[in-house]
Order: sequence, then C-alpha cells, then structure tokens
Amino acid sequence: MIMTLADIMTVYAGSDGDATKALYQQLQLAGPRGLVAIDLFRACKASERAKVYRGGQRGRGSFRRMAYEKKSWAIDNLAANLTDRADDLGIVWGWGIDPAQEFHRDVLYIDLPTGQVSFHTHPRGKGPDYPGAWDGARGAAPTRICRYCVQALGPSA
Repeated sequence: MIMTLADIMTVYAGSDGDATKALYQQLQLAGPRGLVAIDLFRACKASERAKVYRGGQRGRGSFRRMAYEKKSWAIDNLAANLTDRADDLGIVWGWGIDPAQEFHRDVLYIDLPTGQVSFHTHPRGKGPDYPGAWDGARGAAPTRICRYCVQALGPSA
C-alpha cells in the first residue's frame, strides 16, 4: 500500500493503534531509513501527546508521565539507530544545550533531508555533539518527520 503525506499525517494526528502499527510495519520493510523514521515518529508523537495529556490509570500512573517515558525510550532508540546509520543515510545529528531551559536543557538535533527536528530531554543521551545550531522553526517537526516517512517509503528506500 502506498502512503501519501496526507495518510501519514492522519496516522500521526490520530489515535488508531492499528493504523500506527501498519505504518511501522511498512517503514520496517523500508530498511535503515524506515527504522530511523519509526523512532522519529514515536518520539515526536509521544512528546506532543505528553504536553496535552491529563489523568491516568490506577497502578500505572499519569498518561503524561507514560508519554514522556515513551518519548525518552524512543529518543534512546533513535540515538542508537543514528549512531549506527546516520553516516550511511547522510544525516547530521547530535546533542546541544538550550540555555533558556532550566531542567530539560539537553537537545537532540537531527538534520533530515526534510528539515531539522529537535527534542528536549534530560539527561543527554549517547551520541556526538551537534555541529550546528537550532534553525528557529517552531512546530515544524511533525510535518518534517511525516515527510521523511514518505521519503523512506519511496522508491529509493
């Protein structure tokens, strides 16, 4: 099944677990770019959701905390994946510091062919220092990541 940017953006914005799993299965088949795309998609979606979640489940904790834990897990996976694959994929990435933040000062920057994306976290994960600077674009990560997913699923994947 061919997925368009609109299809992937719909999966990103939605809460359909089956659609998300189907996207991940297609991305897994796309090879290294697809594996990086999965981790990016997970980290971004978890981060966005964590900022709006309220409530929780008895015995499991708050939905917000669970989403931030998923984001951290995805970022750790992403850093490991990029350590192994970034050079072959032509992706520049690394860690920087946001001096405007008090706690979540560590920032993972990734320069995708579709634009830069970044994730604040604490503590810093594994990987190199980032050689560049933040591009200043707020709110662009979801679209840039979904466009990267389209590229990963494309004929050159």
